Formats: sequence, structure tokens, C-alpha cells
Amino acid sequence: MKLDQAQGILVTENLNLVHKVIHDKVHNPHHVGIFSYDDLFQIGCIGLCKAVATDKGGVFSTYAYRLIWNEICTALEYASVRYTRESLMDPGTMVQPEAVAAAPDINHLDLEAVLDQAEQQASGVTAKGIHALRLKAKGFTSCEIGEVIGGPGKPCYSMDCKSPRLPEIKFTVK
Repeated sequence: MKLDQAQGILVTENLNLVHKVIHDKVHNPHHVGIFSYDDLFQIGCIGLCKAVATDKGGVFSTYAYRLIWNEICTALEYASVRYTRESLMDPGTMVQPEAVAAAPDINHLDLEAVLDQAEQQASGVTAKGIHALRLKAKGFTSCEIGEVIGGPGKPCYSMDCKSPRLPEIKFTVK
């Protein structure tokens, strides 16, 4: 991407906006995954340059803020996916058959006892949540779980996506 002299001046005038985005949006800006603060700043500067190159008028700082944050998010997401893929492929992190054989045997009854105890100690929404998880594990639908637990109202919601971004919600009353 080539910027003319006026666009270059706009970039240098708005470099503090990149710092602001990093400090506002990133919880530990000095080291995020594989990126240092300087890396995040450079990624943000790429977003700032894209904002300058595609600006159509209007409030520039708002437009640039979003493009800077989008560029940083995209880089963090890519790095996270890449790190996960690499760590899964690393032989040192793979579960070895000997480790599985040496692991203690946790049977279904132990888990049921733990869930029983947790449900008895829990109250209100937490107890209902544990009960709902058990029903879901047994294959109950969301509507059936709502009827058993005594959820509010009768409508059940099912999502029928025509587009990945805009789901269409259909209401059915049983």
C-alpha cells in the first residue's frame, strides 16, 4: 500500500491512537502470547495505515480506532490458532499410551457421586445448572430440560441459520 505525503502526515499525527487502542483493549499489553508491546504497536500501525488509505471522510479517529483494533485482533487470533496447531503437533505434548494406562480409573459412579454432592451443596441457579447438565448428557433437548427444571414460560428457541452472521430465530410453543 502506498501513501501520499498528506496521508503519511495523518499517520504520524495519529500514532498515539495506536497506543490508546493497545492500552484500552489489551489486558497485559507488554506481553501477549508471542507478541511483545512493540509487535502489537507495529500491527496497530498497519491498521492505522489501512485506515488512512481507505478513509472516506467522517470522524477519522473512530474509524481508525476500529481498524487498528481489528488488525490487532486478527493477528492475535492467527497467532492463537497457529500456537494451538503447533502445540497439538508437538510430540512432547501428545498423550502417550503409557500415561493413559497409568492414569487413575475414574468411573461413571464416582462422577455421579461428585455431581450429587455438588448439587446438594449448591443452591438456586447453580443447582439447576448442574441438573440441566446431567439432563443434557442424557440426551434431553433444551425444551425438555426447560420443562423438567421448570424454566420460565413455554417458548423454546431453535436457531436456523441461513447466514453465519445473521441467525434467524424461530419460536415454537409446545
